This record gives sequence, structure tokens and C-alpha cells, in this order.
Amino acid sequence: MFYEPRKQDPKADLGLRHNPWKALVQPRPIGWISSISAEGKVNLAPYSYYNAVCEDPPMIMFSSSSRSKDTSRNILETREFVVNVVTDKLLHPMVETSRDVPHGVDEFELAGLSKKASRIVKPPGVAESPIHLECRLYKSIDIPSTDPESDYIVVIGEVVGIDIADEIISGGIVDFTSVGRLGYKDYSITANKQSVVLKPRDI
Repeated sequence: MFYEPRKQDPKADLGLRHNPWKALVQPRPIGWISSISAEGKVNLAPYSYYNAVCEDPPMIMFSSSSRSKDTSRNILETREFVVNVVTDKLLHPMVETSRDVPHGVDEFELAGLSKKASRIVKPPGVAESPIHLECRLYKSIDIPSTDPESDYIVVIGEVVGIDIADEIISGGIVDFTSVGRLGYKDYSITANKQSVVLKPRDI
């Protein structure tokens, strides 16, 4: 199967049940992002278009389908946010915070989660998460969309504070069971890990 996304609709033209795009790029890490509005309203939402950008200084990026979503609007207003790492035990609470709820609804309360005060930025983290990346906005980029209902935005944040729970550090190594986003309604849980060492060879 081959198609050109700007010319063909995979559902209408190719007979697929869903657009396969998200199922083609997987697993994707999940950025579970807490933010706060200028009025002090806290928001929590997951984003699977998320990843690390660079290491020195550490930066992350995520994209949203709209500048008007609470997360995007809050970050553009206050320039701060927290990325909370999702573990296997937090899969279902994380999914609960993906609900489309009215503006002002506290997703922490909705999912039965506790807030943890951050060290540097104003938005709180998810207390149940073992890793918090406190971020400040570095840059936002508007992305053109072929969907008239979307106005995509990419947010790049510098990680100014990293909070790691002592329980997931063993022998000087951070170790936890992470969750990734697959296609459709599916998620991956990284319980099986393989270490691969590249051996020297003559080329």
C-alpha cells in the first residue's frame, strides 16, 4: 500500500478503518504535562507527540493540535510546565486525564492524583510519578495544518530542574517500567529490556 497524505484519505480512499499514521510511529513516549494558567488554574494532560530534543542543556518538545488547548495556552501565558513520567502503575490515571473536559476542571482530582510542589517552577507535578522534569518555555513553533479545525503548535522547553525518586535508583542507574503510546487505543509497557553493547570491529 502506498498513498500520499495530502492527496488521499486512508479511510475514504483506501478502505482502512482508521488513519494509520499514529500506528506507524511507535512506541512513542508520553509527555504527561502539568501547567498552570495566569489565574492559577492547574491543568494536566498527556501528549504522545513528545520526546527529548537535546542533552546539554536538556530540552524536550511536544506538539498540540491547538494553541487554544489549556496546556498550550497556559504555557504560552506563564512560560512554565512540568513533564511527569508515566509508569505502568499510572497508565489508567493518565488515560483518565486525556478526557475532553470543560475549562477549569482539575484533572488531578478527576483522576484521583495528588499534587507535588515543584522546586523551581509554579506548576505542580504529579506526586505519584517518580520523575518530574521542571521546564521553562524556550520556543513555540506554529505548524501548518491541512485540517481546518487544527492549528498545530510545537512547544520546546528547557528542563531547568529534574526530580527523580530515590526508589527507582539502584546501583547508580535509573530503572523503572515505562509506558509508551502505540496506535489506536493501545499502549506498551516496557517490562522486557535488552542491553546491547556495540563491539569493536574492523571496517
